[in-house]
Amino acid sequence: MRPFYHLLANNLVANVTNYTVWFALTFWIFLETRSVFATGMIAGIYVVFTAAFAMWFGSLVDHHRKKRVMLASSIVSLIFYGAALAFHQAVGEPAMRDVAGFELWLFVLLVMLGMIAGNIRSIALPTLVTALIPEGRRDRANGLVGMVTGVGFLTTSVISGFLVAWGGMSATLALAMVCSVGVFLHLLFVRIDEPAPRSEAHPDEAKRLDLRGTLKVIAAVPGLFALIFFATINNFLGGIFMALMDAYGLSLVSVQVWGLLWGVISTAFIISGVLISRTGLGSNPLRTLMLANLIAWAVCCVFTLQPWILLLAAGCFVWMFLGPYAEAAEHTTLQKVVPFERQGRVFGFAQSVEQAASPVTAFLMGPLTQFYFIPLMTDGAGADAIGDWFGRGPDRGIALVFTLAGVVGVIVTLLAFNSRYYRQLSAAYAGAPDPEPAGDKLERPA
Repeated sequence: MRPFYHLLANNLVANVTNYTVWFALTFWIFLETRSVFATGMIAGIYVVFTAAFAMWFGSLVDHHRKKRVMLASSIVSLIFYGAALAFHQAVGEPAMRDVAGFELWLFVLLVMLGMIAGNIRSIALPTLVTALIPEGRRDRANGLVGMVTGVGFLTTSVISGFLVAWGGMSATLALAMVCSVGVFLHLLFVRIDEPAPRSEAHPDEAKRLDLRGTLKVIAAVPGLFALIFFATINNFLGGIFMALMDAYGLSLVSVQVWGLLWGVISTAFIISGVLISRTGLGSNPLRTLMLANLIAWAVCCVFTLQPWILLLAAGCFVWMFLGPYAEAAEHTTLQKVVPFERQGRVFGFAQSVEQAASPVTAFLMGPLTQFYFIPLMTDGAGADAIGDWFGRGPDRGIALVFTLAGVVGVIVTLLAFNSRYYRQLSAAYAGAPDPEPAGDKLERPA
């Protein structure tokens, strides 16, 4: 387990570094431009880039040694962060205050590519769990991966705020470069007994993305497409949180209280990861996935029924607590039923499809809430029908969207839970042998 713990620590620092840059960029651009349009565009660009690059990253993970891919990720991030810092110093901040100017968006592009390069780690790490951890303990290892995500989420926004206040983007990018060098040097000396990829025996495969082959692998496992589709629907509904949560929370409390509250709520990730690492996910991770989603969407039905910040905080805590259970369950299922030499591409395909859903909802729900649900609950038919107990006003329009999303989520989860695809994939998981973590039986160097 020692190499795995080193990988967790290494990924923690890399994730904190990249997400600190992300938050800092958002904070800094808003402070410089006072443009919500600009910050919204950054969020959209990030998610689109994540979805667009995920399949290619999955192919790189399958065709090369995972350690080398992760090392290359740090080098590429370092190069782009260095280029962004040099451009920032050469152009100067005054030139970047114009949202219509190319200087700002070229700077955003350089920073964004440095961050996106780090995403390859989120695909490589689950495949290394398959290679390094025995099948019976992978669910617990996946819980630790979720805990690392939570720790990073908890610390990132605080670090970013202090960095932007102290030294702006110059200090942020300089620190990111130092951390990128640090994680590279640390990983360089971590001994990982990983299997050789098939491309070392078949060099012609090294350049193949092979989407058709990946789709065949997914189709060969009964119910696996349905699992990815189910996760996509969840992300589609989850895009509502991306679009509306901050607006709703800030309608109830000040920005200072809202930021502090999210720091507390983020501890749910850590608690959840610790529990999974100790208790696992049970004999059928897919059942755990369904139950986690059913509870999460049921909570979404009620946590905005009244404009009460404690009710909202409790609901968000439960939602974030269950997130690592759902993610670990999906990863554990894929690690069991997908051949090891294909796991990078399958994880990449799943990330591409699932990540693409959230920004679509975010872009749709903003205008729909603004121009339909808010008037509906302010002085429209909704306010007349349920306003006496649900409340009236713009914040209640947003709240109604969350309640309706929860109802849809519960219905979708119940349908999935009772579908033949769920039974097929559960049976496939129970009957699948442990995937051999080697494409060809080649030498296993350090």
